[in-house]
Amino acid sequence: MNNSIFIFPGQGSQKIGMGKDFYDNAPLAKKMIEKASQRVGFDFTALLFEENDRLDQTEFAQPAILLVSLIAHRLFSEQCKVIPQSVLGHSLGEFSALSAASAMDYLDAVELVHQRGLLMKEACEGINAGMMALLGLDDVSVENLTCKERELGKKVWAANYNGDGQIVIAGNKDDLASLEPLFKEAGAKKAVLLPMSVASHCPLLSSAQPKLEEYLEKWLKESFAMPVISNVTASAYQSKAEAKRLLSEQLVSPVKYKQSILHVENATDSFIEFGGSVLKGLNKRITQKPTHSITDMKSLDEVLALL
Repeated sequence: MNNSIFIFPGQGSQKIGMGKDFYDNAPLAKKMIEKASQRVGFDFTALLFEENDRLDQTEFAQPAILLVSLIAHRLFSEQCKVIPQSVLGHSLGEFSALSAASAMDYLDAVELVHQRGLLMKEACEGINAGMMALLGLDDVSVENLTCKERELGKKVWAANYNGDGQIVIAGNKDDLASLEPLFKEAGAKKAVLLPMSVASHCPLLSSAQPKLEEYLEKWLKESFAMPVISNVTASAYQSKAEAKRLLSEQLVSPVKYKQSILHVENATDSFIEFGGSVLKGLNKRITQKPTHSITDMKSLDEVLALL
């Protein structure tokens, strides 16, 4: 396991109580949460540990997930000096990966993804944006169907390639709903509208790109400790200029998660997921290589014991 790749979950992995065990048992985690609360001006302990409806809103979900991921990573790194071959994340998780690669201070990353969430929310206001999960259709079928429907005026795009037969599409919610019978007819086992008010990774977010680029210019560092795998290209990059361009493109381009894992799997003997276990589930459908998830002190100790 000394030849690992570090991976970081994206939006949809959030749940009330995440990070609580770290907060209760690790002074470093408590300090990171307190500093993040001061930085963005809202209380992460209330957001993470108390029942609320804000944790599902993109501008709060994004910094919450990133913060818990980076706490898990920092606690691991304090006790283990394994340097990963590369790092990657799913959508938002790419920002966690950048911070883990020392390309961005964690507090800058927390503020950046909070602002990214606000920009995404603003871009989708008044356009009835949504996302739909499709199970049982191959990539080419989904691409052909959505392409054909766009030619007919529908706003629908492939957004996340999560695994064989598991794709998320984004666009106008009414357009997505209207295509459910078409997808079922083509062989989809499921076509389910997700509880999302944004349409991630499609051209509907283009208005958010210029401002995001300004934040990236402000907070990204020039050098990275290790390569980061891009969601847009499924290939590695390791410079501020590339990061700025690729993370802006990531807003309007599909997440090539499956392709990213396949690209790196021969260079590693395992994956370590920080702050969630969603990617562990996806990886089971993509690769034979094991994925170990760190979500609390117990799982942290278990992964450290394997090294």
